[in-house]
Amino acid sequence: MSHLPRGIDHIGLTVTDIQTAERFLVNGLGAEFIYETLNADQPPFKGRDVEIAIGLPEGTVLNVIRMYKMQHGPGIELFQYMHCEQRPAARCCDQGWQHVALYVDDMQAAIDRAVSAGGELLAVPWDLTRAESGPGNRFCMIRAPFGAIIELITIPSPQPYENHTELRRWKPPAT
Repeated sequence: MSHLPRGIDHIGLTVTDIQTAERFLVNGLGAEFIYETLNADQPPFKGRDVEIAIGLPEGTVLNVIRMYKMQHGPGIELFQYMHCEQRPAARCCDQGWQHVALYVDDMQAAIDRAVSAGGELLAVPWDLTRAESGPGNRFCMIRAPFGAIIELITIPSPQPYENHTELRRWKPPAT
């Protein structure tokens, strides 16, 4: 088992209107909706622990998370937040995509390597929940020295969403 990332698992994108973003992904890019980790009818993710774990300003509320499959390669995960100031990306050199997720087999070795290279672990790894849960399915966020957020993710176990659709998240092949 290697401690090096196997590849990009998904790319996270924060949007102000998830319905419009979904239409663009599906109709404009051919993405397919796989599952919803959090919807507006469920209690949102909020509070100090969430703010620390994913680097949010105080009072920010995460109320919708959806995962989409692209034809090949990494998926796209949409996030809709409330109660925070948001700045849109105006040019390619401005802020836009919120994080890149790297699939790892050995979470601790990957954390150690990233931190030793100047990254900041925002919080200890969390178990994935709801549609993504399963034994050993975990993630954590690292802030790169240049400010970007990188998620380390491992999904060694089947996930509950797999019982409801034939679609599957893309997973980088083992090396």
